[in-house]
Amino acid sequence: MDLTGKKIAILATNGFEQAELEVPLERLKKAGATVDVVSLAAGEIKGWDKKDWGRPVKVDKTLDEASAADYDAIVLPGGQINPDLLRVEPKALKFIKDIFDAKKVVAAVCHAPWLLIETGIAKGRKMTSFKSIKTDVANAGAKWEDAEVVVDQGVITSRNPGDLDAFCAKIVEEVKEGRHTQRSAA
Repeated sequence: MDLTGKKIAILATNGFEQAELEVPLERLKKAGATVDVVSLAAGEIKGWDKKDWGRPVKVDKTLDEASAADYDAIVLPGGQINPDLLRVEPKALKFIKDIFDAKKVVAAVCHAPWLLIETGIAKGRKMTSFKSIKTDVANAGAKWEDAEVVVDQGVITSRNPGDLDAFCAKIVEEVKEGRHTQRSAA
C-alpha cells in the first residue's frame, strides 16, 4: 500500500527496543511515508538490542520542534527503558494525546502501551502488550487480548518484536484507509 504524502512520527528515547524502532521506520518509509524520529533532545538516541545497548538512531525532530498537526500517525516502540522514561515527560504525553485526540493512528508495541495507560487512551479499549505489563493494561481499564496485533478504532497494539510484521502491516492499512477517523469519543 502506498503512503505517499503521509507523515508518521516515531516517538522514542534512549533504551528503545532496537527492532521495534528500526523495522517500522524501514517499512513505513518503504511504503512511501515520510517518517520522523522524534525525541526529547536533538542528536541521537541509543537502542537496546535484546540483552545490551544497540545502535544509535538519528533524531529528526525534538518534541519542541514537532507538532501533532504535522503527522498522520504516531508509532511508539517498546523496550522497558524507553516508555518508562517517556511516561514521566509531560511533552511526550501531550504529543501522543494530541495525535489521538485528532483521530489519527496511534500504534504501540511491547511495553509502549504504558504510554497509552498514562495518557488515558487505554481505558475502555481492546489492547495487547508485552505479557509482563498485561496486569497494568487491564488495571487501566483496557480489555487485554493475547494476539499479535489488536486494533481498536485506530489504536494499534502488539506484544513483542515477533509481531512486527503484523504490526507494521496494520499501521500501513490503518493510515492508508483512514478508518481511525471514525473513532468515537473516549
